[in-house]
Amino acid sequence: MKLDQIVKTELLKILEETFSKHHGIYTNRNTSLFETLEAISAEAASVEHGAERETIAGHVFHVKFYLIVAQEYITNVRTGKTDWDLSWVVKGVTETQWAELKEQLRGEYRNLVSFIEGIEDWEKEDYFAGILGIVAHNAFHLGAVRELNSV
Repeated sequence: MKLDQIVKTELLKILEETFSKHHGIYTNRNTSLFETLEAISAEAASVEHGAERETIAGHVFHVKFYLIVAQEYITNVRTGKTDWDLSWVVKGVTETQWAELKEQLRGEYRNLVSFIEGIEDWEKEDYFAGILGIVAHNAFHLGAVRELNSV
């Protein structure tokens, strides 16, 4: 197997573990982001924590926003500055908003997977560094959501 294919396969497995399915790389069983979110009500997702008054819903919206923006930067669709404060505008959600937000996140995750599956040249632009950044960023937010859910 060529190095490009190994890189793609392993990055996709790590992202899959973060978002949806345990592979034994770095999480425990049943602790992916989507599995975690399914057990959280809109009310619990809206509880403010700490001095920053962060919420689980806020983290989920931020991750969704980040997935869009990161892909735009990687592909040079977005070249200017991003107002990251906009990625934290969501605090509280209703049950309907919570269900929609989780589904939007699933959609952006699917877009990311499709994008990565379509990469043929890992030396092009900033694909590899950009995807590594996405991996690290989302692993952090998985941990933050799980921590807030345990408080």
